[in-house]
Amino acid sequence: MSGLVERYALSPMKELWNVEANLRRWLAVELAVMEAYEELGLIPAGMAERARKNAKIDLSLFEKYEQETDHEVIAFIKMATQNMQDESRYFHYGLTSSDVIDTALSLALVESCDVLLEALSKLLKSLWQLANRHRYTITIGRTHGVHAEPTSFGLKVLNWYAEMKRNQERLKIAREQISVGKISGAVGNYANVPPEVEELALKKLGLRPAPISSQIVNRDHHAFFVMVLSLIASGIERIATEIRHLQRTEVLEVQEPFKEGQKGSSAMPHKQNPILCERLCGLSRIVRSFVNTALENNNLWHERDISHSSAERYIFPDITQTLHYMLVKANYLIENLVVHERRMKENVDLTRGLVYSEKVMLKLVEKGMKRSEAYDIVQSLALRCWKSKEDFKEIVAQNILLLSKEDLESIFDPNQFLKQVDRIFSRFEGE
Repeated sequence: MSGLVERYALSPMKELWNVEANLRRWLAVELAVMEAYEELGLIPAGMAERARKNAKIDLSLFEKYEQETDHEVIAFIKMATQNMQDESRYFHYGLTSSDVIDTALSLALVESCDVLLEALSKLLKSLWQLANRHRYTITIGRTHGVHAEPTSFGLKVLNWYAEMKRNQERLKIAREQISVGKISGAVGNYANVPPEVEELALKKLGLRPAPISSQIVNRDHHAFFVMVLSLIASGIERIATEIRHLQRTEVLEVQEPFKEGQKGSSAMPHKQNPILCERLCGLSRIVRSFVNTALENNNLWHERDISHSSAERYIFPDITQTLHYMLVKANYLIENLVVHERRMKENVDLTRGLVYSEKVMLKLVEKGMKRSEAYDIVQSLALRCWKSKEDFKEIVAQNILLLSKEDLESIFDPNQFLKQVDRIFSRFEGE
């Protein structure tokens, strides 16, 4: 059903998208409609049960009929009713192909959402545990790729966690958005199937009717779903990109797991490359590439055309399976991330105290100096330190006599950057 590379297809997601699973969803829709007709007294009693008992799913037969008819739903009907008798008259009664296809697609997307939500929940748990494990681990914060001020590595991870929590809420909303079907006939006006049948049949399937449809469920539902999945992929890429930077040899604060027997390079035996993070970044590009197609699928002719159909055969199996793979692998990455705390401390000290410049400036302001004057004094000393490679604390002690020894000890204590960490974490505790 898709162009997905098999290596990125994992259970249980990949089983949702094989041909047999799709045909069984179509059958579930047809039988739910028959049951609704029957319960409303519109077809003879017992027809739905007989259809359920005699319905046939045979992939080879389906393929044969599809080659003959060049119409997959007609091929499906011929296959499914192969062993039926009088009940076959009411199979697909009053329906158009999209009543079956679109409603079954919604079933598949809801199932996919549930798999993704479970995988995302596991990743969130791992992120939360890693964040708490390093709540008080001091690391250097970087802006523009340059050392800024010390912070907590746990806060860095908590930031990832917060984004994934937002993505979890978005995915729940997307699941709700896509939990709609339509049993409204050829152009959506219920000319040949009563709205009561739609309402009852969809309730049996765990869906709700789209308030209005054409021959199809409008594709803004699906575009929103794709955009949410792309946001999740983008969030995973943000994590992976950060880890890639932190694994660089001259930084080496964290490393992705490198299992026994793994090889990093065919030429250089010493290499331990961040291949998993790089793979996640590449797959994120694939996921995001579907957004534009999903948006274009929303713009169809009149009550529908089928320009969206061929594109969706790629989009939905591929995006759900790829994101599922990304979530599973991202969880493995976070669960097994190697954190080098000693190297983090070394990197905090790499600039010989320059990262405390703001604290020096603010202390001078507290002492009564104008902020602009304090800024200029501290900057001139910092620039001197850059050039001379002197220790910033010593330069400050020698040149700013306004600061006492106690002031300097307080200013150059990295733990002061952790004083609000617990308060930030408390915003997420209990979730």
